[in-house]
Parts: sequence; C-alpha cells; structure tokens
Amino acid sequence: MSFVVKSKIQEFAKKNNLMVGSDFYGALDKEIERILKAAAKRCTENKRKTLKAYDL
Repeated sequence: MSFVVKSKIQEFAKKNNLMVGSDFYGALDKEIERILKAAAKRCTENKRKTLKAYDL
C-alpha cells in the first residue's frame, strides 16, 4: 500500500528547487507506515477507535 502521491511530492520538490530520487518514495512510505502504526497503538491502548492528532 502506498501512502504518498508521487506527483504531489514532485510538485513540492519543484517549488523548492529540488529533485526527488527514486528511492525516496519507498522510504517515505515506510516512515509514514511507522508513524501510523505508532498512532494506532496509542489509540488502541487508550481504548479508542478514532485516530486523533494527539496520537501522533
């Protein structure tokens, strides 16, 4: 499952006069997945089913 929209990452990079390496997208997906799993764990531990900003 991919969490990133490559065109939006490229748009961001272009606005900041940067380029994006092909390995960046996979690494970003892994980082997002790690963050989401940690947020889900906190949510579950607090006996909730709704992810909230403070779970991050």
